[in-house]
Amino acid sequence: MEQYAHIEQALIAKRGEIVVRLERIKKNLTAGRSADSQEQAQELENAEVVDALGNEARAELARIAKALDQLKHGDYGTCADCGEDIPMARLEAYPFADRCIRCATAAEQRRRR
Repeated sequence: MEQYAHIEQALIAKRGEIVVRLERIKKNLTAGRSADSQEQAQELENAEVVDALGNEARAELARIAKALDQLKHGDYGTCADCGEDIPMARLEAYPFADRCIRCATAAEQRRRR
């Protein structure tokens, strides 16, 4: 889909950035630990934060993969709930959106209950 070519390129670039970030996270998590017990405690706390960031990055990679798959199969830009077109402004701001604003808001309200 020609109209989404710039979004596809942005998704591919973002995927590359996240892969690099995950490599850094992995390297950080597998780094050696200090002999000092107080420093080890701080390193463990830091590792937990880094691990959470890694989980967040993997979730974002999954959303990007889904959007790229939708682009490939021609169903990108269609709301998963109502079937209406997702406005281009929303897709440009949030390229892995799979719902229009109305349906995304309704889904968020259901999750909060």
